[in-house]
Amino acid sequence: MKPTLRQLQYLVAIDETGSFSGAARHTHVSQPSLSNQIMDMEAVLGTKLVERGRGGAPLTPIGVELVARARIILRDMEAFKTLAREAGQTFAGKIRLGTLPSIGPYLLPLAVRDLHKAFPQMRILVREERTLDLHRDLENGHLDLIISTPEDHVGMKAFELFEEQLYIGVAPDDVLAQARGDVSLEELKGRDLLSLGYGHKLAVVVQRLADLSGGHVSAEYEGTSLDAIRQMAAMGGAVAIMPSLYTFSEAREDPGIVTRRIDHPDARRAISLMWRPSSPLSKKFTVIGDALQAASQILI
Repeated sequence: MKPTLRQLQYLVAIDETGSFSGAARHTHVSQPSLSNQIMDMEAVLGTKLVERGRGGAPLTPIGVELVARARIILRDMEAFKTLAREAGQTFAGKIRLGTLPSIGPYLLPLAVRDLHKAFPQMRILVREERTLDLHRDLENGHLDLIISTPEDHVGMKAFELFEEQLYIGVAPDDVLAQARGDVSLEELKGRDLLSLGYGHKLAVVVQRLADLSGGHVSAEYEGTSLDAIRQMAAMGGAVAIMPSLYTFSEAREDPGIVTRRIDHPDARRAISLMWRPSSPLSKKFTVIGDALQAASQILI
């Protein structure tokens, strides 16, 4: 008897959640059933894969090696099924799309309607994640596509969508709100800059701008969303750093905030649609890229 695909899924789930109970919830089975399946797989392979104890369920050294191979097998099986399902000329079924939270909510609504009209049998399942998590989930096959910054996903196939400029957002009574036109980095010297928290690429870009300008990233507040950053800046004192897609779709409609573009080569970021080079849907994914690219031009 060979290990089954389901058993490989259970092993991966244990690795991701760190416990049998967490893995059972993640895979929608009872904990005893999952535990028995893992023991059966260990018996077949003749080696211990998981350490059982009150402190969790860490993998053994051979378990760590085998779970990496399990992820590859499961990813390839998903590609196998997808290729069979998509043998025709149109999309059908689910496409799992991951996106930066600073992009997806403002771009996707502009494109989803046209995509649904063109491919009525296709369902796009969207998940917002940090840059680090997007890369992990694309690599392990949990996502089919991601919208992110291409330099953070080396080795992936990239379809360029657009380039975003970065803007400041300040309260109307802020000194930076009294002028119009672009703002220079020199004007940000000594200012508190508001950014998303750790794991978001925008935070890295904002830190770079702070280093160049002599400003500093606020130590008192790390935003969980661009809306939160905007609202904090509207209260006065701090400067929100916001990408253009969000600025045009949301911030400029807020009378409590004044926006200005940052005039510096580092105050920009490229945004691409990306997927694994091995994906059987590579050619068709460019159709989604075309729709997203066209949608971005409505705002940018």
